[in-house]
Amino acid sequence: MPNPTGEHAQSSRLRLLTLSTVYPNPDQPGKGRFVHERIRHMASGADITVLAPVPVFDYQRRHKTKRGVPDTQDGRLSILRPRWIYPPLIGGINPLWLFLRLIWPMRQLRRSFRYQVIDSHFGFPDGCAAALLAWLFRCPFTVTLRGSEVLHGKYPVRRFGMRVALRRADRVIAVSERLRQFAISLGVKPEHVKTIPNGVDTTRFFVRDQTESRRQHGIPLDRKMILSAGHLIELKGHHRIIQALSGIRNQGTDAELVIAGGGGDVKSFEQEIHRTVSDCGLQQHVRFMGEVPQQTLAELMAAADVFCLASSREGWPNVVNESLACGLPVVATDVGAIPEMIASGQNGIVVPPGDVPALEGALEEALHRDWDRAAIATWGQSRSWEQVAKDVLHEMDLILTENGLRDPVSQSSAPIH
Repeated sequence: MPNPTGEHAQSSRLRLLTLSTVYPNPDQPGKGRFVHERIRHMASGADITVLAPVPVFDYQRRHKTKRGVPDTQDGRLSILRPRWIYPPLIGGINPLWLFLRLIWPMRQLRRSFRYQVIDSHFGFPDGCAAALLAWLFRCPFTVTLRGSEVLHGKYPVRRFGMRVALRRADRVIAVSERLRQFAISLGVKPEHVKTIPNGVDTTRFFVRDQTESRRQHGIPLDRKMILSAGHLIELKGHHRIIQALSGIRNQGTDAELVIAGGGGDVKSFEQEIHRTVSDCGLQQHVRFMGEVPQQTLAELMAAADVFCLASSREGWPNVVNESLACGLPVVATDVGAIPEMIASGQNGIVVPPGDVPALEGALEEALHRDWDRAAIATWGQSRSWEQVAKDVLHEMDLILTENGLRDPVSQSSAPIH
């Protein structure tokens, strides 16, 4: 894209505007933490303002957000939260509503913060809106694909919007190789799509004493424990894990399931999950923790014998990476980046999505296998958020060079520390 200012940037630090409708806010502090972690670590090497629109009414949650969600300062990050409205039932035009709502705040922001690149997260609606905003303000933009794009791609209008946006993007960042291939299938040039997986916070997720962790959370020492985490929604597959647990217990294995997760942002499946527990007669063997802080989740991972993810769709599921960093083996469905994360069979078992018998067999095997937890933790901790930030900033730097906004021999991003 052309130079928006007609002059080369002189600052040694990149100036980025992050656009994300999936970002933590006071009403939903646990929302989009993977976006927050990447941006927070990138802020060590770039000046970043986050534009995090909050819907006036969230139709998926059937919830009206608090009036006047405040703008905040989070360390080096300035976070702006304009409220926006989109109509129900016609989601294909949501990017247009988002674009129109953001024109004024972005024009105002440009007076005080001369951002060089718009960095958007998720292809729809954020990436589509970013394409329109980048055209209007004549600046480069990127789109990060995180998994939901495959579902949106099943709708013709949304697929068309993503195809146009991704082809126009200066860079498409995919968190898994499958998502990279998805972008290429929409016509994006392979050299413009980079696979940069998410990272893990090794200050929180590491090997702990299992016995102490169990005592801390009142988990029996003489029982096998399966841990599942994620919102209580259908696509996370908690109900399938419960069905598999029933089969495992019928085979004589004394096991229980601990589920960490709240209602989530899409249609709740909580009642159906509880009904499955009742139908299987497992009321005394399934424990619902609700949404828990990261520290508590790490402690539960230390307490467990295996982590299970039974999702029908994912991008790069951080919770799997975090489990591995804790030395916890994983049983997961073959979705998103799972084959990349559990490639050798030495850190987990991969099963087909929706196959309860296969899930049951894999869990039974995992609960009785002698795993090398130290080796699992070493692999899980090998991808830090600092490295992710470095890789993304490198791509941003290349974008500025390609657009004539930076001298090719300069080093744009300050060291990350």
